[in-house]
Amino acid sequence: MLGKLVDKLIFGLALLLCLQVPLLADHYQQFLAGQLDATQWQVEGYEANAKQHGYVDAREMIAHHQQNTVASVRTDAQQKLETLDRFESLKHGLAVFAQGNILEKAYYMFHPDRNAMLEKTLQNFKPGVPLGTEGLVFGIVAALILNLIIVLPFWWLARLLFNKPRDRYSTFKN
Repeated sequence: MLGKLVDKLIFGLALLLCLQVPLLADHYQQFLAGQLDATQWQVEGYEANAKQHGYVDAREMIAHHQQNTVASVRTDAQQKLETLDRFESLKHGLAVFAQGNILEKAYYMFHPDRNAMLEKTLQNFKPGVPLGTEGLVFGIVAALILNLIIVLPFWWLARLLFNKPRDRYSTFKN
């Protein structure tokens, strides 16, 4: 009886935890969109500056500036290149959130390379219950799987320790 109660408690906690993933994905997407907007403003400035000075695009201008003899110009060019790379990464991330399913979104969010962005998203995250079908189904299925992963080893161990092996001939004895 105690085992069944613990099993239900673990499932309940897993369900509450797993239901947060779709909500976190929505918050993360909003955070990405804000980052993209801020970065896009900078990238558009780089592109306009490049066109104004006869470069094909910002990357060509940056490559030229990286060859400059002045160290601060090279450093500035490197920072601009990192901003362009970040902009492309943010666009890719928003494409995942616009077109991907909840598993793809979760993989993107929880990837170790993006821990800093996840931590910033978690600063403003408020737990709740997702209202969409995809979020609810994900929460229930993920909670069942997580519950099985946690409880199954204990269930097997209890079965080994407390179930006495039967004599296979006991049914034939009088």
